[in-house]
Amino acid sequence: MEVALTPLEFARRTRQLHGAREAVVDGALRLSYAQFFDRCDRWSAVLQKDLAVAQGERVATIAPNVHAQLEAFYAVPQLGAVLVPINYRLTPQDFVYIINHSGAVVVCASGDYLDAIDAVREELPQVRHFVAFDSGADRPGWLDYESAVEQATPDFAAPEIGERDLLTINYTSGTTARPKGVMITHRNAAMNMIGTLLHLPMAVGERYLWTLPMFHANGWTYTWIVTAAAGTHVCLPKVEPPQVFRLLREEGARLLCAAPTVLISLASAPAEARGEVPSGVRVVTAGAPPAAATIERMEGEFGWEVTQVYGLTETAPFITVCAPLPEHRDLSLAQRAIVKARQGVELLTSGELRVVGDDGAVVPADGQTLGEIVVRGNVVMHGYYNDPQATQQVMGDGWFHTGDAAVVHPDGYVEIRDRLKDVIISGGENISSVEVEGALLRHPAVQEVAIVGLPHEKWGETPHAFVLLRDGASATEEEIIAFAREHLAHFKAPRGVSFVKELPKTATGKIQKYVLRGNAPNLARQ
Repeated sequence: MEVALTPLEFARRTRQLHGAREAVVDGALRLSYAQFFDRCDRWSAVLQKDLAVAQGERVATIAPNVHAQLEAFYAVPQLGAVLVPINYRLTPQDFVYIINHSGAVVVCASGDYLDAIDAVREELPQVRHFVAFDSGADRPGWLDYESAVEQATPDFAAPEIGERDLLTINYTSGTTARPKGVMITHRNAAMNMIGTLLHLPMAVGERYLWTLPMFHANGWTYTWIVTAAAGTHVCLPKVEPPQVFRLLREEGARLLCAAPTVLISLASAPAEARGEVPSGVRVVTAGAPPAAATIERMEGEFGWEVTQVYGLTETAPFITVCAPLPEHRDLSLAQRAIVKARQGVELLTSGELRVVGDDGAVVPADGQTLGEIVVRGNVVMHGYYNDPQATQQVMGDGWFHTGDAAVVHPDGYVEIRDRLKDVIISGGENISSVEVEGALLRHPAVQEVAIVGLPHEKWGETPHAFVLLRDGASATEEEIIAFAREHLAHFKAPRGVSFVKELPKTATGKIQKYVLRGNAPNLARQ
């Protein structure tokens, strides 16, 4: 009598109950759930009958947040095939590595990426078919997606799917080594969906704005969550503040997910770019620890509600949520923002989380003792695809080691202080780059900031600040350092400041500190 835990089961329910309800808005295109699932079925039929994609084979996509990308999250898995959503901001050679490593037999790409794939096509010997999501009607060597879907019939042979079968392979950013393929099962995704909807409920008909890339950890499983809740997917191929505010107003979207850097860009947008800012928007933020100052601005100025979650691609992705408690209501806005900047507590469905020291013992809940977050439970990946050594390294003792350094507060709420590799050790003292960044973001001239450690002859390393100023604002290196010293212990204040026009970021808005560290030798000599 058991039914496999899979996002497809939740989709079945929505198909049955909410066929007439609006499912997708993508520019001028509007689809009901009946129309959306019909298109998914037609694409499944094309993949199975015309392209001979078998159960277990991989289908890769390279596309922004468009309806065809969303349809792949249903059409591919219901065949028992495995979806490989690729970061579209990578280089052609990155595409080659991921496509070949995953063994993808079909590659689907949006128009902006067809030239990149054509340039490396000879390096993709395993790929049997290339599909153009758009701009492919007259493109040699490419199957036109829209024509294929339109001409197909919505019938295919649906295989039996087990909950521990692979659903997706999601590749990590690969900032210091080759990207690793994270194997997410149907059960992993379903458990993350259930936990998310328990802690962050979504109402039938609620409209979700796609500010988060769908390729990133499967859009934090919101590719399936919105459908499970019978909400409406409002697609947004490119995140630009004027477009975000416009769609919030015109489409009535009141829920979005975003990295803290995206929230900063929205909060810092000029009045003419914002227009009228709708209140009551719920924001789920993750990807990096947000500064309390950012949360305070979003809630105080915009009237939005910000909830932080924490996880990794390897954990499908949510491990914790900063769940509100009744006693939090009595806090001031500033105090509440400080609490909301913490990563929080386990989701009901995610499994067990511990913060452990170098000896493996659980650290005391004193808000001071630093340790590494380790987890085990329902959302932890099956492993890294074709990489048993890397899998053993992070999961060999029965716990997944996140590489995140954190403390535990007396109320049990976890707070990340840094990536272990980003903790700055100066004169034997640990300095959290996140803490220093949070302090500097309260400076009225600072829009964004990144703190990295630079070599120092006496102290080993000291903090250095890379600062992006607000439009029209000014500040000197001395002013920034003095401001930090006013709000932090002096040894935590940066010894130097570099003013930049932009900070290097991943496609999901994480600041790439390794790029900034690449300038360290030059800065250290100045």
